[in-house]
Amino acid sequence: MEALVAEFAKLPGIGRKTALRLALHSLMKGQEGAGALATALQRVLESSRFCEDCGNLSEQPRCDLCLNPRRDRTLICVVEHLQDLMAVERAGEYRGLYHILGGALSPLDGVGPGQLSIRRLGERLATGEVQELILATNSTVEGDATALYLQREFQELPIRLSRLARGVPMGGSLDFIDTLTLARALDGRESLR
Repeated sequence: MEALVAEFAKLPGIGRKTALRLALHSLMKGQEGAGALATALQRVLESSRFCEDCGNLSEQPRCDLCLNPRRDRTLICVVEHLQDLMAVERAGEYRGLYHILGGALSPLDGVGPGQLSIRRLGERLATGEVQELILATNSTVEGDATALYLQREFQELPIRLSRLARGVPMGGSLDFIDTLTLARALDGRESLR
């Protein structure tokens, strides 16, 4: 029982008390309920991969967003994590493509440009199709440093570089921002040059 509680507690946003509730609920459901949960988790793990273009979850080499012909291919919104992409999508205002970096620059944690998918982003920009790169990294020291790095990395390209408007609170994570604030931040994004 303690091992199950410990595993649930490793999930983001799950404290010990909630982990205990989840473990007890799993036990109360019995073998059939726990088996269904295990089967669902196994199926997701087996069928999911990361989109070769943007890094989104997908069951195919390219995700539904990248394959959608109605998405604006001249726009790429750069986010740190999958949850950030989901938050922007929930706002319902953005119609371009995405690029998930897989984190933010953090020298103290050993995360440099080589640990993020910046090279792949450069390859996508080199096609010449993209006209604007929206830097939607989180409003944290690491997110701001990452945005500044990307701005400097791609400043010579003939594209518009923009950053989300500062409706997003400093220290905030896109995943926790309400949809209206995020929609306004996207609408009022600032040009970096």
